[in-house]
Amino acid sequence: MPTPRRLELIRAIETARGSRVLSYITGDRHGFETKIATDVFPFILEHLEAFGSTSKIDLFLYTTGGITIAASGLVSLIREFAGRFSVLIPFKAQSAGTLVALGADSIVMSRVGQLSPVDPTITSPYNPTMPHPVPGNPPQSLPVNVEDVVSFIKLARSEAGIKNEQALAEVFRDLAAKVHPLALGSVYRAREQIKMIARRMLQTHMTNGKEIERITTLLTRELYSHDYIIGRKEATEVLKLPIETADQRWDDPIWSLYKEYENVLELTRGFNPETLLQAQQRVTHTFTRAIIESTVATHAFQTVQEITRVQVTQPGIPTPIVGFQARVISENWVANSIV
Repeated sequence: MPTPRRLELIRAIETARGSRVLSYITGDRHGFETKIATDVFPFILEHLEAFGSTSKIDLFLYTTGGITIAASGLVSLIREFAGRFSVLIPFKAQSAGTLVALGADSIVMSRVGQLSPVDPTITSPYNPTMPHPVPGNPPQSLPVNVEDVVSFIKLARSEAGIKNEQALAEVFRDLAAKVHPLALGSVYRAREQIKMIARRMLQTHMTNGKEIERITTLLTRELYSHDYIIGRKEATEVLKLPIETADQRWDDPIWSLYKEYENVLELTRGFNPETLLQAQQRVTHTFTRAIIESTVATHAFQTVQEITRVQVTQPGIPTPIVGFQARVISENWVANSIV
């Protein structure tokens, strides 16, 4: 179950909005990031089945992104149980989180609520690797951003002034020499897939084909930076998404609930091993990295680490320096976890 304070806030939102509230929080604390993924579906199903068929479900969402097909699957799963589906965004609902919001009948954003362009990054065995790997470590794969590849071709056309097909073919061959052709193929497929998913999410509650295409194109093509932040005003006036008017009856408890989760997941705190160890040489600590929660239960994704203070000798330096080693003892979703 949630803590008494979180339970109180969830019930306050439910009472104010006449809904059932389901929280899905993926953390972005540096070194402990989590993302929207399909492994959460069985846990979310437990909450939804406990709700039963209900007129309205509010998804309280905080995330910097994740797997796009997981976002669309999450919307489909919730719609199996809800007559009306809304998303509550206290702060970040970026990338795949924005896709989830597109599938909602209405969106509640706080003053600092954020959506973002939907710009997938491809990771495959064919991705390029770091040019200067760390000695002794395996080569690190570099993610390929879909819009970066597309922008490279546009750069050649518009800025460099390359117009004829032969010169463009040379540009593409040079790109394919740096990025495996199969990785480039994945880029094209992902670009088309993300637009299809965004369109289908909007079609769950919109019928105006021109508006659906306009919103989809803006979010998947025309907002070039993945880091571009779409606030409440722009989401309402430019994108014309179904943003609900601010209402203090639920705005205040939504923000207070977010601050509770921020504290549990330590979202604003940098990780410092010295803080945990203090005078000890070794400690075992549990890091809560994601939460699924309602008045029914709490599921928490937790990593248990053993952290040890060690002496590290570096070549050419006679005096050892203090370092830290972290060993993962366990990593899994825990049902009814007290967090």
